[in-house]
Amino acid sequence: MSDPHDIADPSRAEAGAGRIAWAERDMPVLRGIRARFERERPLAGIRVGACLHVTAETAALMRTLAAGGADIALCASNPLSTQDDVAAALAAEGVGVFARQGEDDDTYYRHLMRVADHRPQLAIDDGADLIGVLHAARRELLDGVIAGMEETTTGVIRLRAMEADAVLGFPVIAVNEAQTKHLFDNRYGTGQSVVDGIVRATNVLLAGRTFVVAGYGWCGRGLAERARGMGASVVVLEVDPLRALQAAMDGFRVMTAEAAAPIGDIFCTATGDKDVLRGEHFDRMKDGALIANAGHFNVEIDLPALRERAVATTRPRADVEELELADGRRLALLAEGRLVNLVAADGHPASVMDMSFANQALSAEYAVRGAEGLENRVYVVPPAIDEEVARLKLEAMGIAIDRLTAEQERYLRSWSEGT
Repeated sequence: MSDPHDIADPSRAEAGAGRIAWAERDMPVLRGIRARFERERPLAGIRVGACLHVTAETAALMRTLAAGGADIALCASNPLSTQDDVAAALAAEGVGVFARQGEDDDTYYRHLMRVADHRPQLAIDDGADLIGVLHAARRELLDGVIAGMEETTTGVIRLRAMEADAVLGFPVIAVNEAQTKHLFDNRYGTGQSVVDGIVRATNVLLAGRTFVVAGYGWCGRGLAERARGMGASVVVLEVDPLRALQAAMDGFRVMTAEAAAPIGDIFCTATGDKDVLRGEHFDRMKDGALIANAGHFNVEIDLPALRERAVATTRPRADVEELELADGRRLALLAEGRLVNLVAADGHPASVMDMSFANQALSAEYAVRGAEGLENRVYVVPPAIDEEVARLKLEAMGIAIDRLTAEQERYLRSWSEGT
């Protein structure tokens, strides 16, 4: 590549290194994997292209892959989530970083192309934008890709659609589907960090407010639980009858978006779909309602429909855009409709990203060592990796668990005893 990186301010490398060190204190699983990678070098000579949120936790993953011998190019998976000091620190350590906080769309896609120019053999993605660029604009590179890894629900949806259409050009491991990822990162990480982002952006009190959560997947569940824990009255919107039933049995009010629109004080989408909150909902919302998104892309809120209703717009706080409507009502859009936990806060806590990125590192190793047996489809993380991550996390937490006796194992494998 002609330039080794494109970052905002190289002089901030020292500050970024401090931020990364702070995160790594709470990432013992990844630190342990890194120590092994340094000895074994399982990724020696492998070119890695990564499109991830450029945060301190991501930096810990990049350091781990580099310790395993990988040659890395990294760009941001969201224009507003980059921590510029972290980008500077990684660039100083020799990682090819192409990320600037607040970059426009043209820069975002130029950075994606720079990572594609690295001719990645492993494509590590968060939202499938990098994999999409490789398929749409750089198809000549597909044969050189050993495998991809996808970090988030939205990306997995896109990739499974590509598989169904028989256009997926290389194997992809759905890291998001690992139990040690979606049960913890999506539930506990998203739950805490989205509430954190909303509160940081607005400084509103959640207690006593009606908090509307669109989507009751693992992210939505975590958000609903945390909002309730802060004293909010939580309403859940769903289209899946099983998830809607589960939300109701978990004690949340379940209703349609039309019914929730006039009673909600805070709305947050977490579905992976588009136009979840639309014009007919904005028309019914109360004065002062807050609107946020926790899904990967900023399409869950119909932003054109919202803005076309505005007669005036102000920015009372850094991550708040207040839109005044013709009838005098004011609706507040948080973080430009992008991931509120990463734009207005610091994203997931390091302790849950420890497990997510441990899955990424071990899946990369698995892909390289088992490349011959992988087909061009979406794979789940092998159970052995999932269990190893859980075991390492328990060990780091100082938690011991029982093991089956030989007799118990025999009983579980048999069918005749007790009949």
